[in-house]
Amino acid sequence: MYAITIPEPGGPEALVWAEVPDPVPGEGEVLVEVAASAVNRADLLQRQGFYNPPPGASPYPGLECSGRITALGPGVSGWAVGDEVCALLSGGGYAERVVVPAGQLLPVPDGVDLVTAAALPEVTSTVWSNVFMIAHLRPGETLLAHGGSSGIGTMAIQLAKAVGAKVAVTAGSKEKLAFCGELGADILINYREQDFVEEIERATDGSGADVILDNMGAKYLDRNVRALAVNGRLAIIGMQGGAKGELNIGALLKKRAAVTATSLRGRPAAEKASIVAAVREHVWPLIGGGHVRPVVDRTVPMHDAAAAHRVLEESSHIGKVLLTR
Repeated sequence: MYAITIPEPGGPEALVWAEVPDPVPGEGEVLVEVAASAVNRADLLQRQGFYNPPPGASPYPGLECSGRITALGPGVSGWAVGDEVCALLSGGGYAERVVVPAGQLLPVPDGVDLVTAAALPEVTSTVWSNVFMIAHLRPGETLLAHGGSSGIGTMAIQLAKAVGAKVAVTAGSKEKLAFCGELGADILINYREQDFVEEIERATDGSGADVILDNMGAKYLDRNVRALAVNGRLAIIGMQGGAKGELNIGALLKKRAAVTATSLRGRPAAEKASIVAAVREHVWPLIGGGHVRPVVDRTVPMHDAAAAHRVLEESSHIGKVLLTR
């Protein structure tokens, strides 16, 4: 088969479409013929040599895909050859075929085509596990989602609104903020022109955000704590603004607040399966009912993955960028 390989770390040109050995499903795994994969920030880090796959995972980038099952490994039940699925991966989505643990498979939701379904597994799993399973966002509370126009952000807006929460977002342009508003965001903050701490305080009458979903890390750490409500929960899922920051423990204690930091890729298979099962139970009915939808900016041929990586680096997109076979 062919896959996107990374012979040497570097810029987008480091991505090479090359012939590689076919994967073989093992115990509890299935083989999926890939229709599409999605580009995530983690893929850019892997390309640059900063985020290696966990032990035993495929060396090729790609943390989610959609496609059709072409073979079942020993011990797999509940799935059949020919089933249309999407899947959460530890790697290998940028390829013609990929092996997936059965617990990380999801059926393609009602009303979503096979290619577009590739935009769902990573964002739904990330948002549901962090905002709802860990931070326990409740109806009537306020969620602040940084990067509101990203794949994660667009999904966070919709899921939070679906459960009856108020949503604030940050984004870097009027166009991106307008789109977030169309998805249901209530408080629109241009981080290039406005201080999100001041805007959250103003919009909540000084109460602050009950949950903050943060992709920036160190750069926003102090301001995120200041923007939290009493009993607030800060969920850090990225380090686009750096890895090391200073945490004001006094401010955290005063607010009786909590800070969590998670990654999805390196979790044990059993934890991923638990998250995927929760997504299927809680999120898939919202998608099937038309209350939540994937947001896809554009599709790019998989062999030209370098072009898709450039789009993410320019941050000119809204929602997800997909690679198609």
